[in-house]
Amino acid sequence: MAAPSDIIIIRRVLVNNDKRAFNELVRKYQSPIRRFFLTQTLGDSQLSDDFAQETFIKAYTKLNTFKATAEFSTWLFRIAYNVSYDYFRSHKKTLDIDDPSLHVNKLGKSSDNMAIRTDIMNAMNVLSKDERTCVTLQLMEGKNLEEVTAITSMPLGTVKSHLSRGKTKLAKYLRENGYK
Repeated sequence: MAAPSDIIIIRRVLVNNDKRAFNELVRKYQSPIRRFFLTQTLGDSQLSDDFAQETFIKAYTKLNTFKATAEFSTWLFRIAYNVSYDYFRSHKKTLDIDDPSLHVNKLGKSSDNMAIRTDIMNAMNVLSKDERTCVTLQLMEGKNLEEVTAITSMPLGTVKSHLSRGKTKLAKYLRENGYK
């Protein structure tokens, strides 16, 4: 069930065509949506911003289809997931051995915040797209298994498998790069 404040805001948008009310939803959810995309794009902030903008445009134009049977954030993350899924499906790239994104950045052993972020992005790069999505939604966005299942339309067992494999790969990568 969507939070009462979200329902009130959505009602204002739909009944009164109140665009300012929708801006309240954008302000509330733009950071989590952008963070989700930053992880999915392995730190590409420009692409993440484009994805976030597309997500909110789609949410606004389809707001009348929101049924309030789940949290608004779950519905919004489903749109976000579809935006990234559609993009990556249509832009599949082949691996090139000279691609710099395949080379691990060795900055990671300092306590510098930027170096830690770099290590995390490099660690996320070892995950498959589905593993990265599930791990991001659960560990970084705090979604429970049912919400991850609803957002991705993956069966619960598949989500659990992606989470298990993803966490194992992340732990191994981080251990190999000086983290305990």
